[in-house]
Amino acid sequence: MLRRIASHLFWTARNLERAEWRARLLDVNYHLLIESPPRDAQPWAALLAIFEERELFAQSYPTADETSMLNFFALDTDNPNSILGCINTARNNAISLRHYLSSELWLDLNTLYLTAQEWTPEVFVSPGVFAFFAELKNSFYRNSGIRHGTIPRDLAYDFMQVGIMLERAEDVARMLDVKYHFLLPLLEDVGGPIDMLQWAAVLRSASGFEAYCKRFGNAIKVENVVEILLFDPTFPRSARFSLAMLETSLNRIASLAPERSPPLSRLEDLSALMRSKRSREVIKSGLHQFLIQIQDGCAALGDEVFQRYLKTD
Repeated sequence: MLRRIASHLFWTARNLERAEWRARLLDVNYHLLIESPPRDAQPWAALLAIFEERELFAQSYPTADETSMLNFFALDTDNPNSILGCINTARNNAISLRHYLSSELWLDLNTLYLTAQEWTPEVFVSPGVFAFFAELKNSFYRNSGIRHGTIPRDLAYDFMQVGIMLERAEDVARMLDVKYHFLLPLLEDVGGPIDMLQWAAVLRSASGFEAYCKRFGNAIKVENVVEILLFDPTFPRSARFSLAMLETSLNRIASLAPERSPPLSRLEDLSALMRSKRSREVIKSGLHQFLIQIQDGCAALGDEVFQRYLKTD
């Protein structure tokens, strides 16, 4: 497979996954701020720090209020990582992949793209923020189902999986960091109703609330939330599961290469890290620092994948 084609497959899938997680993060933040009124004057501002987009935001928006943040993260085409920007990038990469994508997958992606071109700030008024993100999540579910049901398990599928799982492992860490970084309760609130409400919302944002209840029961405990979202080898949105699927796809890609290459060092490091840790340990030693370690490791792994398989110069 040409590197150019592999790159288009990777970025089509990764941008769709990024758009979905951005939608999830915005949705969970909106729910949390509605259900537990914030103490900070600008409760949305920390999202900019988590995504490292303060400077880009400041170029167009004077304050980090709800309206500005929703526009910036969802609709702003000057922000390449907005939901709309990611959908545009995914569709533009997919244009050259018509022989690698099923007609059903292309039709669904193109329909999502055309629908997104009609978005305006009024979508947050009618049908409203809740309805907008609910419908968008259903669109991503449909696209994922079509991809799983119509794409042969070949190199094209594996390069798409690499993009998806790399983004997913990084973004589940970002989502947990949302809770830790700027929804961290006061000391007297730890373990209280508001704190537990927020952790339950984090689970729902990853579609993990029912999976959590089946494994741990209805009582929400921080240790268990971190366990299922980071270390559960069976939950499909956990960091460990995502890295395992990523490793499987990269191993298949490597097995088809004309010359055997050494293992990707960052993948080995991340996989070993996720297998050796548990939630109680990382909470005790510093959850925020561990989440940053995952995010930095995913970024470094992405650079390795690019240099080995996607670089075209």
